[in-house]
Amino acid sequence: MAKRQEELERQWESEPQEEVAPSRFKFPHIYVLLVGLIALMSVLSYIIPAGEYGTVEGPDGQEMIDPEAFQFIDAAPIGLMEFLTAVPNGLIDASAVVFFTFMIGGVFMVMQAAGLIHFGVDRLTRTFMHRRILIIPILVTAFASIAAFVGTPELSLLYVPILIPLMIQLGYNKLMAAGIALIATSGGFLGSITNPGTVGLSHELAELPMYSGALYRALVLSTIILAGILFLMYYAKKLERNPELVEADRRELEEAGGGVPEAVNLSRRGKAAGITAIVMFLGMIIGVLTFQWDFVQLAGYFLAMGVVVGLVAGLSGEGLSEAFNNGFRQVLMGAMIIGIARGVAVVMEESQIIDTIIFALSTVVSQLPQSITVLGMLGSQGFFNFFVPSGSGQAMITMPIMIPLADLVGTTRQTAILAFQLGDGISNILFPTSGYFMATIAAAGISWWKWTKFIIPLLIAWTLIGMVYLLTAHFIGWGPF
Repeated sequence: MAKRQEELERQWESEPQEEVAPSRFKFPHIYVLLVGLIALMSVLSYIIPAGEYGTVEGPDGQEMIDPEAFQFIDAAPIGLMEFLTAVPNGLIDASAVVFFTFMIGGVFMVMQAAGLIHFGVDRLTRTFMHRRILIIPILVTAFASIAAFVGTPELSLLYVPILIPLMIQLGYNKLMAAGIALIATSGGFLGSITNPGTVGLSHELAELPMYSGALYRALVLSTIILAGILFLMYYAKKLERNPELVEADRRELEEAGGGVPEAVNLSRRGKAAGITAIVMFLGMIIGVLTFQWDFVQLAGYFLAMGVVVGLVAGLSGEGLSEAFNNGFRQVLMGAMIIGIARGVAVVMEESQIIDTIIFALSTVVSQLPQSITVLGMLGSQGFFNFFVPSGSGQAMITMPIMIPLADLVGTTRQTAILAFQLGDGISNILFPTSGYFMATIAAAGISWWKWTKFIIPLLIAWTLIGMVYLLTAHFIGWGPF
């Protein structure tokens, strides 16, 4: 029997084997994906009936929808010209964020030209080389804290170019760099304590004391960030066991001349520039918290920050200009992605189907059993975030509906706001319509599909954590304080 088996094996090995053709599927370029979404929404404008809510004046004079005044209106489907102009109009609508992105790129390259980036990466690498995994909780906690109080997850665009060489020097990869930046900023944003654009605005709309309920939200934030840190540390251990997963990124960095020199020292002017950069970054945080700066003001501030830091470092006018030019080139694709992603919302606004979608979602949520209505709010906010990824924009559209709905079903307004926070924040680093997120992974050179496979387990964990906290808040009658 054994002899016969050997003969069959020799015969099989001698025959030509049919080669398995490699898979030809390749995930589409992000531009193709986003334009495809614009096309899909254009088609849906012929299927979803148009509708609109009436508007009333909000607490600070801003326009907000009247949840009692919805009506269907004449259809306004997207024609060929509206489809063709969706991307330009998206860039115009998102111009504040686009220019903010350009300024971030410019500031980064100025700091690199001044030697601050190499110096920082070198010092962090030497500090954590023998306990490298500890850098994950330190960085995630720091970045998340900024987002939790200031509410600018777009700063992930600034973090990623700094994190990539640092992570690779420590033996990790670009996915780890993007993970730290996005998980930290998104986690801080969704568990925000004093974010003016989400928590502050929602408290105004709900007529609650400003930033009330901070202790409970801090507990939510701590759990969310802890889950993110454990997730990243688990991935770090996987990379340590499989160094081949890092090799390609290391070679790419070396070929691009991005390796960190053996020793990096700053001149006296370089040290002064570093101190200036830190002080001005803290000034940005104070400006957002105190004066509620928008993206236009932040873009202007970052422009000033780049100029001041460059001059302190001793850069000439030409050197400063070229640094900004290099920065603009580095973030061009990310800036374009933000505008194209905005084109999806432009199509829905022009076809007037956004209000219809909100009306349908609120109708479904209102029919749920009272005990799980908060979960319906969470799901509807997360779903609607695909169409309107802006936190403040979503608050203005959905909170005037969710607040009276919370009163109707017997849950507190504070709980409804938490459902909005979680629903808006969790999906920010998943949906391709989230401009800053797509720009960040583009800056890291990571495809949306690869990122999705990486992040889904954490997003499931975050969703379960959010559900537990929401149900707890509902059953204890979590009030304003």
